[in-house]
Amino acid sequence: SLLELLIVVAIILIIATIAIPSLLRSRQAANESSAVANLRTINTAEVTYLSSAGGNFGDVTNLIAAGLIDSRFTGAVSGYTFVVTTSTSDYTAVATPTSTNSGRYGYYSTPDAVVRYASATSGTCNPCYPTGMSGSPVQ
Repeated sequence: SLLELLIVVAIILIIATIAIPSLLRSRQAANESSAVANLRTINTAEVTYLSSAGGNFGDVTNLIAAGLIDSRFTGAVSGYTFVVTTSTSDYTAVATPTSTNSGRYGYYSTPDAVVRYASATSGTCNPCYPTGMSGSPVQ
């Protein structure tokens, strides 16, 4: 009957209301875990590049050309974009969420190989950048 159909629809809506936010949080957590793992991959690639490229660190293009990371790092990976800035004796690898739905935190790492995080607002990663090295280490 119509009443039974309405009850079933109401139950489905209640379940969806409960499940969808949980699924979105799970996706964010997966994206964040992937970002941390990818920064660790970049750290390893930087150490390898440093020892094989005459004592210099490399940006993403250099690391790809050396075959240390793959070309997916030139775009968004699991809801995060990755930027590596270098100098002759230093590098900073930053993972920024592409939107507020893809991640709650921005991450960065420097030659000490510690991945740090800070809250990301509106899909930007400021204060994630290591200005004054703020940010908490990822456990």
